[in-house]
Amino acid sequence: MSLTRRALLAGAAALAVTRATAQQPPPPDPRLAAAAAQIALAWVVTGDPAIDRASEAGLIGLSAGLTARTTVEPGPPVAVDLDADDLSLLTFLYWPVTEAQPLPTPAAYLRLEQFLRTGGMILFDTRDGDIAGLGGPDGSPALRALAAPLAIPPLAPLPIDHVLTRSFYLLDTLPGRWQGPQVWVEAPPPAIPGAGAGPVTNDGVSPVIIGGNSWAEAWAIDRDGLPLFTVGRGFEGERQRELALRAGINIVMYVLTGNYKADQIHVPELLERLGRRDAMPFGGIR
Repeated sequence: MSLTRRALLAGAAALAVTRATAQQPPPPDPRLAAAAAQIALAWVVTGDPAIDRASEAGLIGLSAGLTARTTVEPGPPVAVDLDADDLSLLTFLYWPVTEAQPLPTPAAYLRLEQFLRTGGMILFDTRDGDIAGLGGPDGSPALRALAAPLAIPPLAPLPIDHVLTRSFYLLDTLPGRWQGPQVWVEAPPPAIPGAGAGPVTNDGVSPVIIGGNSWAEAWAIDRDGLPLFTVGRGFEGERQRELALRAGINIVMYVLTGNYKADQIHVPELLERLGRRDAMPFGGIR
């Protein structure tokens, strides 16, 4: 075999190896893979240290509530950098909205789109429920800027009989540190006469929930398990904190089990599978 032919064959083999390597998907991020295996909750890093600490503490508190009251035992919450991290392994993403938060890159928006299309859910929290009377999911300029590139479906105010209000506890609303004017979810598809219910996306799970109730601050606990932020005053405030934790548990159960809970016939079986039978629907503080 001539030297030239030998060199060509060696070059072709090297090119084939390079192409095969390039076609292999990159290995998953070990940190996110571990988070997915442990059903860990995730939050979007905003760059504001105080808000990022509150998000982490809030998801620690919500994870502790889930572990204590249900059979879902999330691992430690995980911070997500939208411009660097692969979201495909995650299910739930808490996104606190800030005025100074930089817009994600186009590549990050592509990953977010894929995340929403494949069953992931984002809880957008504008954290302004104490002052907002904006009347709609697009009232916050910061939220409009962040969410504009996403293909978010039509939204509607959360109805009182939505699956979110009965996925584990029976609730009237989804309060956080604040009880804002409205929480928004994907609007139900228009009914076609004689055709039954219209199609649903992501197994009936709204890909986004939007509100301003500052949920993470209501859930946040310190290393001793004590609340980090005040909620209201006295007993009424602690009652609201309890309801905020129940709202968080409902949200996570909703994400994990999809539309299964829409049929009330299955509620006793659901409570037996997902949690403890002594979970009190809208009862006293435990």
